[in-house]
Amino acid sequence: MNGKINALLIFTLFFIVGCRVNGQIRQANTEAERFRMAAEYSRDHRGLSVLVMKGDKIVFEDYQNGHTANDPWMLASGTKSFTGVMLAAAIEDKLITGFDEKVSDTITEWKTDKRKSAITLRQLLSLESGLDAGQIGFPPSYRDAISVPAAFDPGTHFQYGPVPFQVFGEVMTRKLKPKGETVMQYLHRRILDPIGLKVASWNERDGQPLLPQGASLTAREWVKLGLFLRNGGKWNGKQIISKKLLDELVKSSPANPAYGISFWLNHPGIGPGGGRRTAADETVGSGVSDEVKDLYMAAGAANQRLYIIPSLDMVVVRQGRLSGWDDREFISRLLLGKPAK
Repeated sequence: MNGKINALLIFTLFFIVGCRVNGQIRQANTEAERFRMAAEYSRDHRGLSVLVMKGDKIVFEDYQNGHTANDPWMLASGTKSFTGVMLAAAIEDKLITGFDEKVSDTITEWKTDKRKSAITLRQLLSLESGLDAGQIGFPPSYRDAISVPAAFDPGTHFQYGPVPFQVFGEVMTRKLKPKGETVMQYLHRRILDPIGLKVASWNERDGQPLLPQGASLTAREWVKLGLFLRNGGKWNGKQIISKKLLDELVKSSPANPAYGISFWLNHPGIGPGGGRRTAADETVGSGVSDEVKDLYMAAGAANQRLYIIPSLDMVVVRQGRLSGWDDREFISRLLLGKPAK
C-alpha cells in the first residue's frame, strides 16, 4: 500500500511540476520562478544585475556578485542605441530631413568621393555604409572618423565597429552648431532629461561624447530607455518622439537582417564577429527567441543587455562581467521557465 501511495505522489509531483514536450520536461513555473531561473543563469555567468519591468512597474530585481542597485556599470556598445533614438529626434526636429538624407549633405567634403557621397544616415547607423568600421573598443575622434575610407559600396556589406557612430557625432555637431548646442546638450534636452534618465558617466574624446561606447548607468536608469521605447516614444503620457520614427529603428537592414538602426533584432543574421561567435561578441545575430518575434535589444560587450519585448509589455536589463553567454538560454528561462537546450 505504501508503495502505491509513494508512486501516486511521485506521479502527482511530476504532473504538477511539468509535462513532457518533444521528449523534454517543460517546467510549469510561476512568473517569479521563471525570472529567478533566468537570474540564476546570469549569476552563474558573472552577472551583476537582472531587472524586469512589466507595464510601468519593476516586478523583479536581483543584484549579484557584489553589485548593488546604486552601482552604475558600463553599457559598452549598449551606448550605441542612443544614436538611433537621437537620429529619430533630429528628424522630428527637422534638423535632418529623413533617415535617407545623405551624410554628404552635412559632411560636404564627402561629395567628391563616389562611395561616401552616396551614404545615407540610415546606412550609416545600420552599419552598412561601406566605411571601414574600425576596431571595436577603439573609437576615433569625430574628425578622424570622417576621414576613414569606404571599402565597399553603401548598402552591400555589414561591418560592425565604432567609426559610423563617430561620423554621426560629427554630423550632429555640424547640425547643432548654428543653434549653439553640443551633442551632449541635445541628447540631454531631447531624450535623457524628458524621461528622467540620469547618466552616471559618459566618456568623451576631444570634448565630445563617445557614441559607440562610454556610457555607464545603473540598471534602474537603463530600463527607462527601454520603457520609453516600448511605450512608442511616450513618457508620462507625453509624446517625446514620434512612434512612427522610432519604429524605423527596428526594421531589418538589407545587408544584415539581425540589425536595424543601432539595435540588434530577433532575426538570423550576422553578429559583430562577422558571424563567428566569441566571448567578446555583443550578440551572435542568430535569433534570440522563437517565442517573441518582436524582441529587440541594445547590447554591449561582456553581455550588457537591454531587451525590449513590446508584445509582452516587458523590458529587461541584464548587466555583467565578461563570461560565456547565450541570449537564447537566458530568454528561454525568463519566459518559459526551462533551459533552451
